Amino acid sequence: MSYLGVGVSPGNVPVYTNLKVIEKRVRVAELVLRFMICGFAIVSTLLVGTDSQVKEIFAIRKKAKFTDVKALVFMVIVSGLAAAYSLAQLIRCVLSVMRGGLLLNKPLAWAIFSGDQAMAYLGVSAVAAAAQSAALAKLGQPELQWMKVCNMYAKFCNQIGEGIGAALLLSLSMIFLSALSAFSLFRLYGLHKTKK
Repeated sequence: MSYLGVGVSPGNVPVYTNLKVIEKRVRVAELVLRFMICGFAIVSTLLVGTDSQVKEIFAIRKKAKFTDVKALVFMVIVSGLAAAYSLAQLIRCVLSVMRGGLLLNKPLAWAIFSGDQAMAYLGVSAVAAAAQSAALAKLGQPELQWMKVCNMYAKFCNQIGEGIGAALLLSLSMIFLSALSAFSLFRLYGLHKTKK
């Protein structure tokens, strides 16, 4: 029995038989993920990159800014790179969806897969480093007599936390996109096999 390209297996699990439908869904999913990544990257970069707070302590003005924490600088750079890379890939995806062509070029598929993998790894490492620095700022380290910085710079810390949250969503989206680009790449090795 077939209903809209979906067959039914003995265990009532839908089995897709129409590869063009799967290809279209993969392209649309890739387009949506790349759009989300671009949005999350821009939000994360803007939230962290524009964050600062001035505090006056005993007539001494101290300004907290993201450049004071090197892990946040790394996260802003990675988020900016992710936004630029995702925008370039988003344009490629839109053209691919508009033309309706499939990605059949193995070197290009390898380049996309490698770029997606690199961006996913960079994103995860940037979020991990920024989260560790944020935890130190929020909780301090009493054993080393490091004070809780977020008690003095609450607005700064809250905005940094929002930026790290956006970067976490960015990293998760990049991981899913990386899996999708792996599927798009390795499906090319199963196409057009000749039976002997």
